[in-house]
Amino acid sequence: MSLPIPALPADRAAMVRACVHYRDGRKVADLPLTAISDVLERPDDGFVWVALHEPDAELLHGVQEEFGLHPLAVEDALKAHQRPKMETYGEVLFLVLHTAQSHDCRIALGETHIFLGPRYLLTVRHGASLPYASARERSEQHPELLRLGGPAFGLYAVLDYAVDNYFPIIEQHRAALEALEKDLFDGDFKRDNVRRLYELKRDLTRLRLSISPLGDMLQHLTRSPTPLIDEAMLPYLRDVFDHVVRVNEAIDTMREMLGAALSVNLALATAQQGEVVKRLAGWAALLAVPTLIASWYGMNFEHMPELGGTYSYFILMGVVALIAGLLFRVLRRARWI
Repeated sequence: MSLPIPALPADRAAMVRACVHYRDGRKVADLPLTAISDVLERPDDGFVWVALHEPDAELLHGVQEEFGLHPLAVEDALKAHQRPKMETYGEVLFLVLHTAQSHDCRIALGETHIFLGPRYLLTVRHGASLPYASARERSEQHPELLRLGGPAFGLYAVLDYAVDNYFPIIEQHRAALEALEKDLFDGDFKRDNVRRLYELKRDLTRLRLSISPLGDMLQHLTRSPTPLIDEAMLPYLRDVFDHVVRVNEAIDTMREMLGAALSVNLALATAQQGEVVKRLAGWAALLAVPTLIASWYGMNFEHMPELGGTYSYFILMGVVALIAGLLFRVLRRARWI
């Protein structure tokens, strides 16, 4: 039977997404935050999983007292805007990882601060990040693993969920790139395409900087395990590391494709500009023929034999038309017109 949770102010109740007590791999009760220390004081009484979303200082300091968290780690979790990292404070492992969400191929980054203790798991989300309710539900579907790994299995579920959320973002960017590639070869230079390609590459670079440090943290955890993580959990952490490698490879491939697309777009724009210059040069050559002949007869010399002829004007027009026609044919074959 679930324990009652005292009513919290509406603004603070939204900050506490979950506070669950697990024993033998199964959910025992939803706890009030003030009951956490009571559970932790009882040996062999399972562990507590707490999820917070952008808590204020008062709430986070209350949680600090319940768990006995290090003040430096609490300060990082409160202020956010931290680089991805992993620290050890006594028996507590503190991790900071970056998360991402995509809206219309516009990436927003967030942070998740994770406290892993001997009998508890605390996650603090900031910014763009999906809730970890699905990760908890997934863990509850495997009570044997939750009993074996305890909070470490919860850590695996959170990390795996956060990394897997990168794949749909990459797929959205891949679809956007394919659509842009079609526009690149339509023959018209569009400034918006260049801007969009740059934005996609910038977003992927931000993703790369966000996900890469997690691979280093996972390698450290699997190669130098701590007493907080049972050896049976190492294959699961290696599986998350494999997903991180796949995400990094996909991002690198996309960045190379975007770089190539930018180069192709520049080459096409240069080629298009060259075609315009060629056509202008061709028409300039055609106009040079009548301009040259007309300049001869505009010199106002008295002794020009053609001026006295009855048909000189029409003959001159024919000569100009003939030369211009021959030149037009030559330039047309050379595709300058």
